[in-house]
Amino acid sequence: MAEVNWTADALRDLDEIGSFIALDSIRFAEITVHELFMSTEILETFPLSGRMVPEFKNETIREIIKGNFRIVYKIVNKIKLDVITVHYCKRLLSSNQNLFDLFNDE
Repeated sequence: MAEVNWTADALRDLDEIGSFIALDSIRFAEITVHELFMSTEILETFPLSGRMVPEFKNETIREIIKGNFRIVYKIVNKIKLDVITVHYCKRLLSSNQNLFDLFNDE
């Protein structure tokens, strides 16, 4: 089984998503953040279940689509993966400069 590690950036994304949704509905914000967080549980058993992120063309950078969000993760090794960001689907992934900086440094 693989360990799913949520990075500080990804947790900050969840917090920002929850805060924005809470402006209209605190309950829906709680549900959305919970569902996004729990949607990565499948990766513990099936780390390759997400699709390869087309913008990177790298087998180790993958994503799960959940509702209107892209949960981007990197397979670090056979037993660990890092959730890098939770990104709103209607925005271009290229607008997430931190994500592109992270992978261009490799």
